[in-house]
Amino acid sequence: MLGPLEVTMQGTIQTPAATKVRWTLALLLLRANQVVSRASIITELWGEHPPRSAVTTAQTYVYQLRKKYQDRFSELGRGEFVQTRSPGYLLRVDEAEIDAWVFERLGEQGRMSLEAKRFEQAARQLRAALALWRGPALADLPAGPLLTPHVTHLAEIRTRILRLRIVADRRLGRHHELIPELQFLAADNPIDEWFHQELMIALTETGRRADALQVYERLRSTLAAELGVTPSPRLCQLQHDIVAGVPWTPGPPTELDPVVPPQRTGPS
Repeated sequence: MLGPLEVTMQGTIQTPAATKVRWTLALLLLRANQVVSRASIITELWGEHPPRSAVTTAQTYVYQLRKKYQDRFSELGRGEFVQTRSPGYLLRVDEAEIDAWVFERLGEQGRMSLEAKRFEQAARQLRAALALWRGPALADLPAGPLLTPHVTHLAEIRTRILRLRIVADRRLGRHHELIPELQFLAADNPIDEWFHQELMIALTETGRRADALQVYERLRSTLAAELGVTPSPRLCQLQHDIVAGVPWTPGPPTELDPVVPPQRTGPS
């Protein structure tokens, strides 16, 4: 699911060729172990104006899926590949067989490891989660009203897990290794303050304060030109601290937003 839809059985790719059959399978997979109504399938495939033959055609797509995969499921003693359950169909599958579910599980494990300050383990788990992606989720399908929220959800989780992995690597002191990746991410997300923040921190931690300040100035100019706004207070504080040579202090391991200003003693 994390890329073009792909079905692998015994090491062989056996993905349906017809777009709407793959589309139907994607909906059943993303709602695996739940009943998906025929109405939902019809809405996903044809929107608000389905053809008169929609019910029969949807049934045909499910029949084609059964025909393609049922023999293998029977060999494994797993019963029906797709069960008919009022008011529609249910696809039973082990969560470990769907990359999107494995991705979310690994991401949650990585988050918990990071929270427990097991940074090496967190980085490994989060990297393994991200490695499952082969491109945008369901990249070969024109997602409709039901699949689109799933695709958006997966993309948002991917971004969060990427950020958590960056935090884990930063906590391991991998500032030099992070700089090229963060430069790309900041360029690819020109108004995303978080990636710019992390790039500024990595540059500062490797003795490149002037470059860190240039990153801030580029962001400030872009925000002003694109949105008519200024950087957030936390970015302004980070810029001020870099100029003043104040050491940067990280927040909680899994906190992705605030830069925690260091505690100062005496007058400012």
